[in-house]
Amino acid sequence: MTEHTTGQSARYTSPQNPEADPHDNRRQVLYWRLLARLFDPEEQATLESASLAVVEDIGLPSALLDPQASVDSVVQRHPELATEFDGLMAPAPDGQDVSDRAAEVRRAALVSKVLLNVFASGSGTVTAGQLARWQSDAGWLERTLGCEPGELRGGRAGGGAAGQGVSGTGGRGTTPDLSRLIPAIGPELGALEADLVKRMRLREVLADPELAAQLTPSMSLIEQLLRDKSNLSGVALANAKALIRRFVDEVAEVLRTQVQKATVGDLDRSVPPKRIFRNLDLDRTIWKNLTNWSPEEERLYVDRLYYRHTARKTTPQRLIVVVDQSGSMVNSMVNCTILASIFAGLPKVDVHLIAYDTQAIDLTPWVHDPFETLLRTKLGGGNDGPVAMAMARPKISDPKDTVMVWISDFYEFHRSQPLFEGIEAVHRSGVKFIPVGSVTSSGRQEVNPWFRERFKALGTPVVSGHIRKLVHELKTFLA
Repeated sequence: MTEHTTGQSARYTSPQNPEADPHDNRRQVLYWRLLARLFDPEEQATLESASLAVVEDIGLPSALLDPQASVDSVVQRHPELATEFDGLMAPAPDGQDVSDRAAEVRRAALVSKVLLNVFASGSGTVTAGQLARWQSDAGWLERTLGCEPGELRGGRAGGGAAGQGVSGTGGRGTTPDLSRLIPAIGPELGALEADLVKRMRLREVLADPELAAQLTPSMSLIEQLLRDKSNLSGVALANAKALIRRFVDEVAEVLRTQVQKATVGDLDRSVPPKRIFRNLDLDRTIWKNLTNWSPEEERLYVDRLYYRHTARKTTPQRLIVVVDQSGSMVNSMVNCTILASIFAGLPKVDVHLIAYDTQAIDLTPWVHDPFETLLRTKLGGGNDGPVAMAMARPKISDPKDTVMVWISDFYEFHRSQPLFEGIEAVHRSGVKFIPVGSVTSSGRQEVNPWFRERFKALGTPVVSGHIRKLVHELKTFLA
């Protein structure tokens, strides 16, 4: 196979047939890579570079060739592809033109992505996150066949493509028509899923109290437990909850210290100091009563006690925390849930907590208990910010006394403009809006560049992902 480049366009021709249709050659490149990847996990450099050139030349994202990128993540960043995946390998409707060779190349790239993500499931121990990603990708495969996500794995393959008439000439043009194989694909997907679950050794460890006690709580472990909690019961579930609570308590202690060290409001001298021993200013009391010193008796007579002012200038504040609970934001979800509970314990701070993916949930009733809050989260899914904004805006009663913290990578599942318009309206009403890319111990963050630029222009730049920076921002406003 040889490559000829002219300007920005790459064409591939076969040495055996130099006059072959370049679209056919491109499609063959993509399918040869698919077969190579399915039967050998080792990367074939020539096929990878050729496939990358093809994908970029036809205007598709290079993430389609990344084996670590889920279909969800690709669609989240390129939502226009969602409709292309739907029914991709189902029979073409009667009358639809299937002779578009360029479109066939595009379909080959999309088909390869779905098939590789589902059937190249690897080996070794599987994390809950990997299982969740595979289940999502399997749902996309079912959608390409015209079925509902979960329909084939649940043994309900009777609708969608399975119930349509199947053309003897295959699906759309020369794209593989797997709809004829649906009766076999369903059980195969079920077997793959069962194998992945079997490779999740964590469940076996949790079922043994002695082994579970040896586990050291960490963010990665907590992520697995939160993803898998619905599949646990009995002793395993009790041990999982104990690990989550241990981790929550440890992180809460660290964050509580950071909150206490952060700057607080000025002393409010209009409020008389409390006349209690803890506030007694001994040095000032002695100094002010020195005129009452009796040298003969060597005794100081005190006719007035002085106390320190400890009251700080505070006003009732409302803190609304909106946190993205999609798979990429697990670290932020855990940290912000704990942080919200700490601020909820401060006097005169009214804290509200909302989590969202494609739906929003009001976690305010449990905001004082981060453990219970985390047990009610459901990690994964896409991002639909306007849904969360619709729940958050009614909570704003006095904009000047409200701060809204929004933690997300801002890669919206649908269009970005509606969410930004809602944020802009909240900001202009007087609410202190703080966008945060992520809340981690390392400070690493990823934010949609489209949002980052608009937040900067709005005068509300994205806060650094380090949790200490967010603590400082909140304490400065709430002081």
